[in-house]
Amino acid sequence: MNRRKFLQHALTASAVSILPVRWVFADNRPTGLEPIDISNLKWAKAEDLPDYYTVLNTNPLNAHPAEHMLDPAVTPANVPFVRWNGLMPEFDKIDPKTWTFTVDGESVVESKTYTIDELKSKFKHHTQRLVLECGGNSRKGFFPGAKGNQWNNAAVYCSEWTGVLLSDVLKDCGVKDDAVYTGNHAIDKHLSGEGPAISRGVPIEAAMNDNALIAWSMNGDDIPFRHGYPLRVVFGGRPASVSQKAATGISVRNKVHDGTKMAAPAYQVPKYPVAPGEKVPNEDFEIIEEMVVKSLITFPQTGIEMPLGQPQEVRGHAWAGLREVVKVQVSYDYGTRWHEAELSKPVNKGAWQQWSINLDLPEQGYYEIWAKATDSEGDSQPVVQPQWNPKGYLFNGCHRIAVRVA
Repeated sequence: MNRRKFLQHALTASAVSILPVRWVFADNRPTGLEPIDISNLKWAKAEDLPDYYTVLNTNPLNAHPAEHMLDPAVTPANVPFVRWNGLMPEFDKIDPKTWTFTVDGESVVESKTYTIDELKSKFKHHTQRLVLECGGNSRKGFFPGAKGNQWNNAAVYCSEWTGVLLSDVLKDCGVKDDAVYTGNHAIDKHLSGEGPAISRGVPIEAAMNDNALIAWSMNGDDIPFRHGYPLRVVFGGRPASVSQKAATGISVRNKVHDGTKMAAPAYQVPKYPVAPGEKVPNEDFEIIEEMVVKSLITFPQTGIEMPLGQPQEVRGHAWAGLREVVKVQVSYDYGTRWHEAELSKPVNKGAWQQWSINLDLPEQGYYEIWAKATDSEGDSQPVVQPQWNPKGYLFNGCHRIAVRVA
């Protein structure tokens, strides 16, 4: 048994030893993934997070896992990135039985308030796999750097959400013809303790036509505290900032919503190309309403050593906002040649797609493996970096990992 296999075996043995029963298929899990403990539903502070998280900020709490831990098609609840804009609610004081969700606003026909039980009993339940990606995912890839949390490529995940369609609830209240936007509301407060931490929204067409959910369940369990317990509005394919955590309601607006973090330059990019490092007037920004085509290599883990002469599986996920990915290509010679991977269809609109390819790296030495996705409108990932912008949003340059053949 070589050193690497010994270490893998030791990791598996130590992880299994903390469980009261045998961990079936433990050898198949992504490296570093610990068994899911129900206590993970209540992690709410930086100190609660396992050491496989990199904490970028503690107030507000922002953290991400290693990229290879996103390998499963359905992201486990103890893995996704954590992104809060303000003070986290006092979750222990929340009673889901009395929690309410209110629909109001200038352009709603009839304002209504629902308990979670009323949402469950009144409307059809839906379960969707939906990609939630921070608008600043991969921000650390920009050069020159952009101010903000320096996310790696793992500020994204695709879990399974269960709830009711937002559109069904809005139809129950009635939407006037002059409706333009939604305003999404939650209980979390600004770091000062005054006012909301964030209140963003989407065009009314998105609220009525997307398969967006008012969800009470993530992967079949209650939503974990850090991901928005007890109720979350979930939009796939749009910036995760509009998927309001600890959601208390939605306003149907007759104008573009003017809530906290809607004003430029937050979650906005310039209307025209700018030079790297250039300052842009606030009036020249536009709201990010959809995410862009992107891919992620989740296996093997960067830094791995592989034997010469043995084909190596490379796999990961690809997604494209509201579009579908139609092609994923992989290169190990800096884009001189591209090799097309096998690509699955999305299980539903808004889910990411799995891809895989076997590579036979030709000789000993260091390699970079790159992945590039192309969407249904013909847009592909840039090889190095996309158009630079002052806030470092929408980075979708090719994901790269490093391996060594010995």
